[in-house]
Amino acid sequence: MGWLWAIIVGFVLGLIAKAIIPGKQHSPLWLTTICGILGAIAGNAIARAFGVDATRGIDWSRHAFQLVAAVVIVFVVDMLYMATLGKRKQTT
Repeated sequence: MGWLWAIIVGFVLGLIAKAIIPGKQHSPLWLTTICGILGAIAGNAIARAFGVDATRGIDWSRHAFQLVAAVVIVFVVDMLYMATLGKRKQTT
């Protein structure tokens, strides 16, 4: 059940990150979901480093760290994806 939640959270975080980033992102939905999962993992690690390990109720600060990490990861991966896609189109 943990993997299912990771995919759902990654999907939602990836979509929110794509909505926050200005302009059009060209990465496919599966890549956005993976970036969201990575953002959730990185955000949890950063929150733990800042001492926000576990709180009662909703961990808004942890979610904020996850969202910021997802935005950065989606942005960087989309740039890399477009650079790779552009090189592939030039060679064919």
